[in-house]
Amino acid sequence: MTPGSNIPLPVARVAVDVSAPVRLDVSGLLLTADGKVRSDDDFIFYNQPSGPGVTYRSGGGTAPDAIVVDTAALPPGIEKVVVTASPDAAGQSFQGIEPTATVRGADDGSPLATFTPPRLGTETALVVVEVYLRNGAWKVRAVGQGYANGLAGIATDFGVSVDEEPAAAPAAPQPPAAPAPPSAPSAPPAWSAPQPPSATQPPSAPQPQAAPPAPPAPAAPPAGGKVNLDKGRVSLQKNQTVSLVKGGRPLLSQVKMGLGWEPAYRGKDIDLDASVIAYGPQRNHLDSCYFGKLTILGGSVKHSGDNLTGEGAGDDEVIMVDLGRLPADVTGLVFTVNSFSGQKFTEVAKAYCRLMDAASGEELVRFDLTSAEPQTGVMMAKLIRQFSGEWEMTAMGDFVKSRTVRGMVKPAAQAL
Repeated sequence: MTPGSNIPLPVARVAVDVSAPVRLDVSGLLLTADGKVRSDDDFIFYNQPSGPGVTYRSGGGTAPDAIVVDTAALPPGIEKVVVTASPDAAGQSFQGIEPTATVRGADDGSPLATFTPPRLGTETALVVVEVYLRNGAWKVRAVGQGYANGLAGIATDFGVSVDEEPAAAPAAPQPPAAPAPPSAPSAPPAWSAPQPPSATQPPSAPQPQAAPPAPPAPAAPPAGGKVNLDKGRVSLQKNQTVSLVKGGRPLLSQVKMGLGWEPAYRGKDIDLDASVIAYGPQRNHLDSCYFGKLTILGGSVKHSGDNLTGEGAGDDEVIMVDLGRLPADVTGLVFTVNSFSGQKFTEVAKAYCRLMDAASGEELVRFDLTSAEPQTGVMMAKLIRQFSGEWEMTAMGDFVKSRTVRGMVKPAAQAL
C-alpha cells in the first residue's frame, strides 16, 4: 500500500503486525466519530492488552507485536481503530529503521496488505494504519503519520490522559522527514486511570507548513522537508517534497511533467525516453505511459511523443496528467528516463524535470539532476496521492540499470 490508499476488509477479524530491524512497541486506540477515545480504557498496549473488540498480541521478542481487531465485536459508536508503533529503545527515532505493517486475516494468518511508510527521519512514533468504518463497511487505510514526541504525543492527541504529560502543550504531529520538534520522552509514558477524554482536537491529515510571501527566486524547502506552493515556484533537491496545495487547497488538477536533457559537452546526440509508471494501493503496477504507448488510464495520462536527440532548448518530452480524472485506485506515479541506446547518464548534461500548470504553462516545481552515474535509467520524481486526497511531488534522482521502462517497474514500486 502507499500512503493514503485503502482496501476493503474481506474478513471481520484482522491482525496488524508491525516489524522493523529493532523491537517496536505496538498499540491500538479505539476512536469514536469525533476522533477521540471514550476513556483511557480504549488505549490498548502491552500494559493494557485487551479491550472491546481489540487485543494486543506480543511477539515475545522473536516475532512482531500485533494489534488484533474484531470489527464485529467493536462497541457501537467506535468507528476507527488506529494502530501505532514506536521503537522500544528510549529516545530512538525511525531514522534508518524502516517499519512494515502487515494486515492479515486473524484466523488463518493470510496476508491482506503491507505498508512501509516512506521518508522517515526524526519521528519517534507513528500512526501506521487505521481500520475504519465507511458506509457500513470496514476498510484499512495506510497512514504513516509521524510524531516527534513519542507515544505520549499520539495518545494525548486522541484524548488519552498521560501521567507524565509536560506542562507545555504537546507538539503537533509532523509529516514524515519533517524537522524535529521536541525530543521524545526518555521512557514509555505511564497511563492514568480512566477519565473523560481531553478537549484537544484529533489530528487532521498531515498539512503542509505555512510559508512566507513569495520571494522573487524559486523557493527551496529545507533538506528533507516539505513545503506547499504558497511561496510560488519551488526548486527541489533530491528527496525533497512539495505538496501541490496553495492557500490550503489543491491548486489544480491538470499538470504537465516536462523532462529535458542535453548531450554532455561535445557529446553526440543522445536518445532518452521519458515515461511515467502508475501504481495502485499495494504498489501494484497498473500501466506505463511511454513513446510506445502514448495514452493510458482512459486518457488521464498522455505522452507527447519521442525525442531522438535531446538537442534544443526546452522540454524534450512532456507527459500530461489529469489528476482529477485519474482512476481512484491510482495512488502513485513515478516519472522515469531511460537510455534505450545504452548511453550512460554520465554522457548527459542538464537533465531536469519540471511540473507545470497545464492550463497556464506556469512552472510550479523544478528538479535539476545535479549528479550522474554510469547507468541507463533514472527515476526523476514521483507523485503520491495522500490519504487527505492531496498530491505530493518528491524529487528522486535515483539511478537504475535499465534501458527500458519495463525494467523500471520493480525498482520504482520499491521507491514509493
